[in-house]
Amino acid sequence: MDAVVYSPDSLFERCRGLTEVDAAFLKAVTTQIPIVADISRADILLYGQLEPGWAIALAHARPHSISPVHPHSLSGHKFNADQEPLVLVALASGRPQQGGERPIADGAPVIKQVYPLRRLGGGKVVGAFSVETNLLEHERHRRRHREFQQALLRLQMMAQRAQLVGVEDVSPFEEHDGIIVVDRERTIRYASGIATNLYRRIGYSRGLLGHRLSDLESGDDELVRAAVRQFRCLEQEEEAGGRYWVKKAVPLLDLPGSSFLARFKRERRADEPSHTLLMVRDSTESRRREQELRVKTAMIQEVHHRVKNNLQTIAALLRMQARRMDGQQARAAVDEAITRILSVAVIHEFLSHQDSRVINIRDVGNRILTQLRHEMLGPDSNIRFDLQGPPIFLPARQATACALVMNELLQNAVEHGFKEGSVGHVKLTLQDEGDKVIVRVQDDGGGLPTGFSIEHADSLGLQIVQTLVREDLKGTIQMHNGGGAEAIVTFPKPIFGGEEDWTAHV
Repeated sequence: MDAVVYSPDSLFERCRGLTEVDAAFLKAVTTQIPIVADISRADILLYGQLEPGWAIALAHARPHSISPVHPHSLSGHKFNADQEPLVLVALASGRPQQGGERPIADGAPVIKQVYPLRRLGGGKVVGAFSVETNLLEHERHRRRHREFQQALLRLQMMAQRAQLVGVEDVSPFEEHDGIIVVDRERTIRYASGIATNLYRRIGYSRGLLGHRLSDLESGDDELVRAAVRQFRCLEQEEEAGGRYWVKKAVPLLDLPGSSFLARFKRERRADEPSHTLLMVRDSTESRRREQELRVKTAMIQEVHHRVKNNLQTIAALLRMQARRMDGQQARAAVDEAITRILSVAVIHEFLSHQDSRVINIRDVGNRILTQLRHEMLGPDSNIRFDLQGPPIFLPARQATACALVMNELLQNAVEHGFKEGSVGHVKLTLQDEGDKVIVRVQDDGGGLPTGFSIEHADSLGLQIVQTLVREDLKGTIQMHNGGGAEAIVTFPKPIFGGEEDWTAHV
Protein backbone atom coordinates (compact mmCIF):
# COMPACT_ATOMS: atom_id res chain seq x y z
CA MET A 1 0.00 0.00 0.00
CA ASP A 2 1.27 3.46 -0.88
CA ALA A 3 1.96 5.67 2.11
CA VAL A 4 0.45 8.82 0.54
CA VAL A 5 -2.89 9.83 2.08
CA TYR A 6 -4.97 12.70 0.72
CA SER A 7 -7.51 14.82 2.56
CA PRO A 8 -11.21 13.95 1.93
CA ASP A 9 -11.93 17.38 0.42
CA SER A 10 -9.41 16.90 -2.38
CA LEU A 11 -10.09 13.25 -3.29
CA PHE A 12 -12.66 13.81 -6.02
CA GLU A 13 -10.71 16.74 -7.44
CA ARG A 14 -7.68 14.49 -7.94
CA CYS A 15 -9.57 11.95 -10.05
CA ARG A 16 -8.88 12.16 -13.76
CA GLY A 17 -11.62 13.31 -16.12
CA LEU A 18 -14.42 13.69 -13.56
CA THR A 19 -17.02 16.35 -14.26
CA GLU A 20 -18.99 18.00 -11.46
CA VAL A 21 -21.91 15.72 -12.28
CA ASP A 22 -19.64 12.65 -12.09
CA ALA A 23 -18.25 13.77 -8.71
CA ALA A 24 -21.75 14.40 -7.37
CA PHE A 25 -22.75 10.87 -8.46
CA LEU A 26 -19.76 9.29 -6.71
CA LYS A 27 -20.43 11.29 -3.56
CA ALA A 28 -24.01 9.98 -3.60
CA VAL A 29 -22.69 6.42 -3.86
CA THR A 30 -20.42 7.15 -0.89
CA THR A 31 -23.42 7.91 1.36
CA GLN A 32 -25.07 4.61 0.42
CA ILE A 33 -22.29 2.10 0.98
CA PRO A 34 -22.36 1.81 4.82
CA ILE A 35 -25.62 -0.16 4.94
CA VAL A 36 -24.41 -2.30 2.02
CA ALA A 37 -21.24 -3.15 3.95
CA ASP A 38 -23.22 -4.22 7.02
CA ILE A 39 -25.77 -6.39 5.18
CA SER A 40 -23.11 -7.83 2.85
CA ARG A 41 -20.81 -8.48 5.83
CA ALA A 42 -18.00 -7.15 3.66
CA ASP A 43 -15.78 -4.10 3.24
CA ILE A 44 -17.05 -1.83 0.48
CA LEU A 45 -14.55 0.48 -1.20
CA LEU A 46 -15.16 3.15 -3.80
CA TYR A 47 -12.21 3.90 -6.10
CA GLY A 48 -11.45 6.67 -8.56
CA GLN A 49 -8.90 6.87 -11.38
CA LEU A 50 -5.78 8.98 -10.83
CA GLU A 51 -3.07 9.24 -13.43
CA PRO A 52 -2.58 6.14 -15.63
CA GLY A 53 -1.73 3.11 -13.54
CA TRP A 54 -2.96 4.60 -10.26
CA ALA A 55 -6.28 4.53 -8.38
CA ILE A 56 -7.38 6.25 -5.20
CA ALA A 57 -9.81 5.00 -2.54
CA LEU A 58 -12.54 7.66 -2.36
CA ALA A 59 -14.50 5.98 0.43
CA HIS A 60 -14.32 2.89 2.61
CA ALA A 61 -17.25 1.42 4.54
CA ARG A 62 -16.43 -1.34 7.03
CA PRO A 63 -19.12 -3.66 8.46
CA HIS A 64 -20.21 -3.57 12.09
CA SER A 65 -21.78 -7.04 11.87
CA ILE A 66 -18.42 -8.81 11.40
CA SER A 67 -14.71 -8.07 11.75
CA PRO A 68 -13.72 -5.94 8.76
CA VAL A 69 -11.21 -7.14 6.22
CA HIS A 70 -9.13 -4.00 6.67
CA PRO A 71 -8.56 -2.93 10.30
CA HIS A 72 -8.14 0.72 9.26
CA SER A 73 -9.88 2.93 6.74
CA LEU A 74 -8.19 3.04 3.33
CA SER A 75 -10.00 6.20 2.27
CA GLY A 76 -7.51 8.66 0.80
CA HIS A 77 -4.85 6.03 0.00
CA LYS A 78 -3.65 5.54 -3.56
CA PHE A 79 -2.73 2.24 -5.21
CA ASN A 80 -0.89 1.05 -8.30
CA ALA A 81 -1.57 -1.98 -10.51
CA ASP A 82 0.65 -4.24 -8.40
CA GLN A 83 -1.31 -3.42 -5.25
CA GLU A 84 -4.86 -3.44 -6.68
CA PRO A 85 -4.79 -5.17 -10.08
CA LEU A 86 -8.52 -5.95 -10.19
CA VAL A 87 -9.44 -2.33 -9.52
CA LEU A 88 -7.14 -0.95 -12.22
CA VAL A 89 -8.39 -3.50 -14.77
CA ALA A 90 -12.03 -2.71 -13.97
CA LEU A 91 -11.39 1.02 -14.35
CA ALA A 92 -9.57 0.53 -17.66
CA SER A 93 -11.73 -2.16 -19.26
CA GLY A 94 -15.15 -1.26 -17.85
CA ARG A 95 -15.81 -4.93 -17.04
CA PRO A 96 -16.41 -6.54 -13.60
CA GLN A 97 -13.49 -8.39 -12.07
CA GLN A 98 -13.36 -11.09 -9.41
CA GLY A 99 -10.56 -12.98 -7.74
CA GLY A 100 -8.71 -13.96 -4.62
CA GLU A 101 -6.05 -11.81 -3.06
CA ARG A 102 -3.12 -12.39 -0.75
CA PRO A 103 -3.92 -12.66 2.97
CA ILE A 104 -4.83 -9.42 4.74
CA ALA A 105 -4.97 -8.57 8.47
CA ASP A 106 -5.65 -11.85 10.28
CA GLY A 107 -4.10 -13.99 7.53
CA ALA A 108 -7.35 -15.04 5.82
CA PRO A 109 -7.48 -14.83 2.00
CA VAL A 110 -9.73 -12.09 0.65
CA ILE A 111 -12.22 -12.43 -2.20
CA LYS A 112 -12.77 -9.27 -4.22
CA GLN A 113 -15.62 -8.45 -6.58
CA VAL A 114 -14.95 -5.19 -8.42
CA TYR A 115 -17.61 -3.46 -10.52
CA PRO A 116 -17.04 -0.47 -12.83
CA LEU A 117 -19.29 2.49 -12.04
CA ARG A 118 -21.22 4.44 -14.65
CA ARG A 119 -23.84 7.10 -14.18
CA LEU A 120 -27.31 6.12 -15.37
CA GLY A 121 -27.48 7.07 -19.04
CA GLY A 122 -23.71 7.57 -19.20
CA GLY A 123 -21.25 5.24 -20.85
CA LYS A 124 -18.06 6.52 -19.26
CA VAL A 125 -16.52 4.63 -16.33
CA VAL A 126 -16.20 7.10 -13.47
CA GLY A 127 -15.13 4.78 -10.66
CA ALA A 128 -14.96 1.26 -9.27
CA PHE A 129 -17.03 -0.42 -6.56
CA SER A 130 -15.20 -3.18 -4.68
CA VAL A 131 -16.85 -5.77 -2.41
CA GLU A 132 -14.13 -7.37 -0.29
CA THR A 133 -14.90 -10.42 1.86
CA ASN A 134 -12.71 -12.84 3.76
CA LEU A 135 -12.77 -16.37 2.32
CA LEU A 136 -14.67 -17.88 5.27
CA GLU A 137 -17.50 -15.38 5.02
CA HIS A 138 -17.56 -15.76 1.25
CA GLU A 139 -18.11 -19.51 1.60
CA ARG A 140 -20.85 -18.94 4.17
CA HIS A 141 -22.59 -16.57 1.80
CA ARG A 142 -22.56 -19.14 -0.98
CA ARG A 143 -24.58 -21.45 1.28
CA ARG A 144 -27.21 -18.86 2.14
CA HIS A 145 -30.74 -18.88 0.74
CA ARG A 146 -30.95 -17.97 -2.95
CA GLU A 147 -33.58 -15.30 -2.29
CA PHE A 148 -31.24 -13.54 0.12
CA GLN A 149 -28.32 -13.78 -2.31
CA GLN A 150 -30.45 -12.20 -5.03
CA ALA A 151 -31.66 -9.45 -2.68
CA LEU A 152 -28.08 -8.68 -1.70
CA LEU A 153 -27.04 -8.41 -5.35
CA ARG A 154 -29.97 -6.04 -5.96
CA LEU A 155 -28.90 -3.93 -2.99
CA GLN A 156 -25.30 -3.75 -4.19
CA MET A 157 -26.39 -2.95 -7.74
CA MET A 158 -28.61 -0.08 -6.58
CA ALA A 159 -25.83 1.36 -4.44
CA GLN A 160 -23.57 1.26 -7.51
CA ARG A 161 -26.17 3.41 -9.27
CA ALA A 162 -26.86 5.68 -6.27
CA GLN A 163 -30.49 4.49 -6.27
CA LEU A 164 -30.90 3.83 -2.52
CA VAL A 165 -32.83 7.04 -2.02
CA GLY A 166 -33.20 8.06 1.64
CA VAL A 167 -30.86 5.38 3.00
CA GLU A 168 -28.80 8.04 4.79
CA ASP A 169 -31.90 8.92 6.85
CA VAL A 170 -32.42 5.45 8.34
CA SER A 171 -30.56 4.12 11.36
CA PRO A 172 -27.55 1.83 10.78
CA PHE A 173 -28.03 -1.91 10.38
CA GLU A 174 -27.00 -3.76 13.54
CA GLU A 175 -25.68 -7.24 14.14
CA HIS A 176 -28.88 -8.49 15.79
CA ASP A 177 -31.30 -7.09 13.20
CA GLY A 178 -33.52 -9.62 11.48
CA ILE A 179 -33.80 -9.62 7.67
CA ILE A 180 -36.91 -10.37 5.61
CA VAL A 181 -37.22 -10.32 1.81
CA VAL A 182 -40.68 -9.85 0.27
CA ASP A 183 -41.76 -9.83 -3.38
CA ARG A 184 -44.09 -7.50 -5.29
CA GLU A 185 -47.14 -9.09 -3.71
CA ARG A 186 -45.51 -8.54 -0.30
CA THR A 187 -45.16 -12.28 0.24
CA ILE A 188 -42.24 -13.33 2.42
CA ARG A 189 -39.62 -15.14 0.33
CA TYR A 190 -36.82 -15.16 2.89
CA ALA A 191 -36.59 -14.69 6.66
CA SER A 192 -33.34 -14.91 8.58
CA GLY A 193 -33.15 -16.97 11.75
CA ILE A 194 -32.94 -13.77 13.79
CA ALA A 195 -36.11 -12.42 12.14
CA THR A 196 -37.98 -15.66 12.78
CA ASN A 197 -37.00 -15.60 16.47
CA LEU A 198 -37.98 -11.92 16.79
CA TYR A 199 -41.50 -12.57 15.51
CA ARG A 200 -41.86 -15.55 17.83
CA ARG A 201 -41.56 -13.10 20.73
CA ILE A 202 -44.89 -11.58 19.74
CA GLY A 203 -46.73 -14.80 19.01
CA TYR A 204 -45.86 -15.86 15.46
CA SER A 205 -44.72 -19.37 16.28
CA ARG A 206 -45.20 -20.77 12.77
CA GLY A 207 -42.71 -20.05 10.03
CA LEU A 208 -42.84 -16.79 8.11
CA LEU A 209 -41.99 -18.10 4.62
CA GLY A 210 -44.86 -17.95 2.17
CA HIS A 211 -47.01 -15.68 4.31
CA ARG A 212 -48.07 -12.22 3.21
CA LEU A 213 -47.06 -9.29 5.37
CA SER A 214 -50.73 -8.43 5.85
CA ASP A 215 -51.13 -11.79 7.66
CA LEU A 216 -48.76 -10.62 10.40
CA GLU A 217 -51.22 -7.97 11.62
CA SER A 218 -48.41 -5.51 12.19
CA GLY A 219 -47.36 -2.28 10.55
CA ASP A 220 -45.00 -4.11 8.18
CA ASP A 221 -47.38 -4.17 5.22
CA GLU A 222 -48.09 -0.42 5.40
CA LEU A 223 -44.37 0.37 5.76
CA VAL A 224 -43.43 -1.70 2.70
CA ARG A 225 -46.32 -0.23 0.66
CA ALA A 226 -45.13 3.29 1.47
CA ALA A 227 -41.48 2.50 0.67
CA VAL A 228 -42.41 0.99 -2.72
CA ARG A 229 -44.84 3.79 -3.56
CA GLN A 230 -42.27 6.48 -2.73
CA PHE A 231 -39.34 4.39 -4.00
CA ARG A 232 -37.50 5.45 -0.87
CA CYS A 233 -35.91 3.81 2.17
CA LEU A 234 -38.19 4.31 5.17
CA GLU A 235 -37.99 3.62 8.89
CA GLN A 236 -40.63 3.48 11.58
CA GLU A 237 -40.95 2.59 15.25
CA GLU A 238 -43.93 0.70 16.60
CA GLU A 239 -45.13 -1.15 19.68
CA ALA A 240 -46.45 -4.69 19.36
CA GLY A 241 -46.84 -7.52 21.84
CA GLY A 242 -45.60 -5.32 24.66
CA ARG A 243 -42.31 -4.72 22.86
CA TYR A 244 -40.83 -1.86 20.85
CA TRP A 245 -39.67 -2.40 17.28
CA VAL A 246 -37.55 -0.49 14.79
CA LYS A 247 -38.28 -1.48 11.20
CA LYS A 248 -36.60 -0.35 7.98
CA ALA A 249 -37.82 -1.00 4.44
CA VAL A 250 -35.52 -0.76 1.41
CA PRO A 251 -37.22 -1.14 -2.01
CA LEU A 252 -35.13 -3.14 -4.48
CA LEU A 253 -35.10 -3.10 -8.27
CA ASP A 254 -34.75 -6.37 -10.14
CA LEU A 255 -31.41 -7.40 -11.56
CA PRO A 256 -30.94 -6.59 -15.26
CA GLY A 257 -32.35 -9.36 -17.45
CA SER A 258 -33.42 -11.49 -14.47
CA SER A 259 -37.09 -10.59 -14.24
CA PHE A 260 -39.42 -13.44 -15.20
CA LEU A 261 -42.15 -10.92 -16.00
CA ALA A 262 -39.77 -8.89 -18.15
CA ARG A 263 -38.84 -11.95 -20.19
CA PHE A 264 -42.49 -12.51 -21.01
CA LYS A 265 -42.90 -8.79 -21.85
CA ARG A 266 -45.67 -8.09 -19.40
CA GLU A 267 -46.36 -4.44 -18.84
CA ARG A 268 -44.24 -3.58 -15.87
CA ARG A 269 -42.03 -0.50 -15.48
CA ALA A 270 -38.31 -1.29 -15.33
CA ASP A 271 -37.79 1.14 -12.45
CA GLU A 272 -40.59 -0.34 -10.33
CA PRO A 273 -39.32 -2.25 -7.24
CA SER A 274 -39.60 -6.01 -7.55
CA HIS A 275 -38.68 -6.84 -3.94
CA THR A 276 -38.30 -5.12 -0.59
CA LEU A 277 -35.69 -5.71 2.08
CA LEU A 278 -37.28 -5.43 5.54
CA MET A 279 -34.98 -5.13 8.56
CA VAL A 280 -36.40 -5.64 12.04
CA ARG A 281 -34.89 -4.81 15.42
CA ASP A 282 -36.26 -5.39 18.92
CA SER A 283 -35.42 -2.12 20.67
CA THR A 284 -37.28 -2.90 23.90
CA GLU A 285 -34.21 -3.29 26.09
CA SER A 286 -32.45 -0.25 24.66
CA ARG A 287 -35.62 1.82 25.16
CA ARG A 288 -35.81 0.66 28.77
CA ARG A 289 -32.14 1.48 29.34
CA GLU A 290 -32.68 4.93 27.85
CA GLN A 291 -35.67 5.49 30.12
CA GLU A 292 -33.71 4.37 33.17
CA LEU A 293 -30.86 6.66 32.14
CA ARG A 294 -33.26 9.60 31.78
CA VAL A 295 -34.65 8.95 35.26
CA LYS A 296 -31.16 8.66 36.79
CA THR A 297 -30.04 11.80 34.98
CA ALA A 298 -33.05 13.72 36.29
CA MET A 299 -32.30 12.55 39.82
CA ILE A 300 -28.63 13.52 39.55
CA GLN A 301 -29.54 16.92 38.16
CA GLU A 302 -31.93 17.47 41.07
CA VAL A 303 -29.13 16.62 43.51
CA HIS A 304 -26.82 19.13 41.81
CA HIS A 305 -29.59 21.74 41.98
CA ARG A 306 -29.97 21.21 45.73
CA VAL A 307 -26.20 21.29 46.30
CA LYS A 308 -26.03 24.57 44.39
CA ASN A 309 -28.82 26.02 46.53
CA ASN A 310 -27.13 24.85 49.73
CA LEU A 311 -23.79 26.38 48.69
CA GLN A 312 -25.49 29.68 47.93
CA THR A 313 -27.17 29.54 51.33
CA ILE A 314 -23.80 28.99 53.01
CA ALA A 315 -22.37 31.94 51.05
CA ALA A 316 -25.28 34.13 52.22
CA LEU A 317 -24.70 33.12 55.85
CA LEU A 318 -21.00 33.95 55.51
CA ARG A 319 -21.88 37.38 54.11
CA MET A 320 -24.02 38.03 57.17
CA GLN A 321 -21.15 36.92 59.39
CA ALA A 322 -18.64 39.11 57.50
CA ARG A 323 -20.79 42.21 58.03
CA ARG A 324 -20.59 41.68 61.80
CA MET A 325 -16.79 41.40 61.83
CA ASP A 326 -14.66 44.33 62.96
CA GLY A 327 -11.29 43.28 61.59
CA GLN A 328 -10.59 44.13 57.94
CA GLN A 329 -8.31 41.13 57.48
CA ALA A 330 -10.90 38.70 58.86
CA ARG A 331 -13.64 40.21 56.69
CA ALA A 332 -11.43 39.89 53.59
CA ALA A 333 -10.72 36.24 54.38
CA VAL A 334 -14.45 35.50 54.65
CA ASP A 335 -15.12 37.34 51.39
CA GLU A 336 -12.51 35.19 49.66
CA ALA A 337 -14.12 32.06 51.06
CA ILE A 338 -17.49 33.24 49.70
CA THR A 339 -16.14 33.60 46.17
CA ARG A 340 -14.63 30.09 46.34
CA ILE A 341 -17.92 28.61 47.47
CA LEU A 342 -19.78 30.42 44.71
CA SER A 343 -17.26 29.15 42.12
CA VAL A 344 -18.09 25.57 43.11
CA ALA A 345 -21.80 26.46 43.10
CA VAL A 346 -21.45 27.56 39.47
CA ILE A 347 -20.35 24.03 38.49
CA HIS A 348 -23.32 22.46 40.26
CA GLU A 349 -25.63 24.95 38.58
CA PHE A 350 -24.42 23.88 35.14
CA LEU A 351 -24.68 20.21 36.11
CA SER A 352 -28.28 20.72 37.20
CA HIS A 353 -29.27 21.88 33.71
CA GLN A 354 -27.23 19.78 31.27
CA ASP A 355 -25.38 16.56 30.53
CA SER A 356 -23.37 15.76 33.65
CA ARG A 357 -20.45 14.29 31.68
CA VAL A 358 -18.99 17.54 30.41
CA ILE A 359 -19.09 21.26 31.19
CA ASN A 360 -18.19 24.20 28.98
CA ILE A 361 -15.58 26.09 30.99
CA ARG A 362 -16.02 29.17 28.82
CA ASP A 363 -19.55 29.49 30.24
CA VAL A 364 -18.16 28.83 33.73
CA GLY A 365 -15.52 31.52 33.28
CA ASN A 366 -18.14 34.00 32.14
CA ARG A 367 -20.27 33.28 35.21
CA ILE A 368 -17.27 33.68 37.55
CA LEU A 369 -16.44 37.04 36.00
CA THR A 370 -20.03 38.17 36.57
CA GLN A 371 -19.88 37.07 40.22
CA LEU A 372 -16.58 38.86 40.81
CA ARG A 373 -18.00 42.09 39.39
CA HIS A 374 -20.80 41.93 41.96
CA GLU A 375 -18.75 40.64 44.90
CA MET A 376 -15.49 42.61 44.55
CA LEU A 377 -16.15 45.69 42.44
CA GLY A 378 -18.44 48.54 43.26
CA PRO A 379 -20.74 50.26 40.73
CA ASP A 380 -18.17 53.03 40.21
CA SER A 381 -15.24 50.68 39.58
CA ASN A 382 -13.05 51.38 36.55
CA ILE A 383 -11.70 47.84 36.26
CA ARG A 384 -12.93 46.02 33.17
CA PHE A 385 -13.14 42.24 32.70
CA ASP A 386 -12.78 40.50 29.36
CA LEU A 387 -13.16 36.84 28.29
CA GLN A 388 -11.69 35.37 25.10
CA GLY A 389 -11.44 31.85 23.69
CA PRO A 390 -13.56 29.03 22.27
CA PRO A 391 -15.94 26.69 24.12
CA ILE A 392 -13.90 23.98 25.86
CA PHE A 393 -15.60 20.98 27.43
CA LEU A 394 -14.17 19.23 30.47
CA PRO A 395 -15.44 16.48 32.79
CA ALA A 396 -17.16 17.76 35.94
CA ARG A 397 -14.26 17.07 38.33
CA GLN A 398 -11.70 18.77 36.10
CA ALA A 399 -14.09 21.67 35.43
CA THR A 400 -14.52 22.20 39.19
CA ALA A 401 -10.77 22.48 39.73
CA CYS A 402 -10.45 24.77 36.71
CA ALA A 403 -13.25 27.01 38.03
CA LEU A 404 -11.51 27.40 41.37
CA VAL A 405 -8.20 28.17 39.65
CA MET A 406 -9.80 30.83 37.45
CA ASN A 407 -11.56 32.35 40.47
CA GLU A 408 -8.37 32.56 42.54
CA LEU A 409 -6.25 34.03 39.72
CA LEU A 410 -8.89 36.60 38.75
CA GLN A 411 -9.43 37.58 42.36
CA ASN A 412 -5.67 37.84 42.89
CA ALA A 413 -5.34 40.07 39.81
CA VAL A 414 -7.97 42.48 41.12
CA GLU A 415 -6.74 42.55 44.73
CA HIS A 416 -3.02 42.89 44.08
CA GLY A 417 -2.83 44.44 40.64
CA PHE A 418 -4.71 47.67 41.20
CA LYS A 419 -4.97 50.34 43.85
CA GLU A 420 -8.35 51.61 44.92
CA GLY A 421 -9.88 53.83 42.22
CA SER A 422 -7.47 52.60 39.53
CA VAL A 423 -8.44 52.15 35.90
CA GLY A 424 -7.54 48.68 34.72
CA HIS A 425 -8.23 45.68 32.52
CA VAL A 426 -8.24 41.99 33.50
CA LYS A 427 -8.44 39.45 30.68
CA LEU A 428 -9.25 35.74 30.94
CA THR A 429 -8.16 33.80 27.84
CA LEU A 430 -8.92 30.12 27.10
CA GLN A 431 -6.96 28.18 24.49
CA ASP A 432 -7.80 24.72 23.15
CA GLU A 433 -4.59 23.08 21.90
CA GLY A 434 -6.17 19.73 21.05
CA ASP A 435 -4.55 17.58 23.71
CA LYS A 436 -4.19 20.35 26.29
CA VAL A 437 -5.90 23.46 27.62
CA ILE A 438 -4.22 26.79 28.40
CA VAL A 439 -5.83 29.29 30.79
CA ARG A 440 -4.31 32.80 30.90
CA VAL A 441 -5.16 35.56 33.34
CA GLN A 442 -3.57 38.90 32.42
CA ASP A 443 -3.88 42.36 33.95
CA ASP A 444 -2.35 45.73 33.20
CA GLY A 445 -1.81 46.62 36.85
CA GLY A 446 1.31 47.12 38.90
CA GLY A 447 2.74 43.69 38.20
CA LEU A 448 4.39 41.15 40.45
CA PRO A 449 6.81 42.29 43.16
CA THR A 450 10.55 42.02 42.55
CA GLY A 451 11.87 38.55 43.24
CA PHE A 452 8.38 37.00 43.18
CA SER A 453 8.25 33.20 43.03
CA ILE A 454 4.96 31.32 43.05
CA GLU A 455 6.64 28.36 44.77
CA HIS A 456 7.41 30.59 47.79
CA ALA A 457 4.24 32.71 47.74
CA ASP A 458 2.60 33.20 51.15
CA SER A 459 -0.85 33.87 49.66
CA LEU A 460 -3.40 31.20 50.58
CA GLY A 461 -5.09 31.73 47.21
CA LEU A 462 -1.92 31.00 45.25
CA GLN A 463 -1.18 27.97 47.42
CA ILE A 464 -4.68 26.67 46.61
CA VAL A 465 -4.01 27.28 42.91
CA GLN A 466 -0.74 25.34 42.98
CA THR A 467 -2.38 22.38 44.67
CA LEU A 468 -5.33 22.33 42.25
CA VAL A 469 -3.12 22.66 39.15
CA ARG A 470 -0.61 20.00 40.14
CA GLU A 471 -2.80 17.49 41.96
CA ASP A 472 -6.20 17.78 40.28
CA LEU A 473 -5.42 19.11 36.81
CA LYS A 474 -2.02 17.40 36.49
CA GLY A 475 -0.70 20.57 34.89
CA THR A 476 1.74 23.43 35.38
CA ILE A 477 1.49 27.10 36.29
CA GLN A 478 3.76 30.04 35.49
CA MET A 479 3.51 33.66 36.65
CA HIS A 480 5.55 36.56 35.27
CA ASN A 481 5.39 40.26 34.45
CA GLY A 482 4.56 41.63 31.03
CA GLY A 483 2.67 44.93 30.91
CA GLY A 484 1.26 43.84 34.27
CA ALA A 485 1.03 40.35 35.72
CA GLU A 486 0.26 37.22 33.75
CA ALA A 487 -0.56 33.72 35.02
CA ILE A 488 -0.47 30.78 32.59
CA VAL A 489 -2.00 27.43 33.55
CA THR A 490 -1.52 24.46 31.20
CA PHE A 491 -3.10 21.04 31.72
CA PRO A 492 -3.97 17.96 29.59
CA LYS A 493 -7.42 17.63 28.04
CA PRO A 494 -9.12 14.23 28.04
CA ILE A 495 -10.84 13.01 24.88
CA PHE A 496 -14.40 11.68 25.22
CA GLY A 497 -14.95 8.80 22.79
CA GLY A 498 -12.78 10.35 20.08
CA GLU A 499 -12.44 13.88 18.78
CA GLU A 500 -15.75 13.73 16.93
CA ASP A 501 -17.70 13.12 20.16
CA TRP A 502 -15.66 15.86 21.85
CA THR A 503 -16.52 18.56 19.29
CA ALA A 504 -20.15 17.46 19.06
CA HIS A 505 -20.86 19.46 22.21
CA VAL A 506 -19.79 22.72 20.62
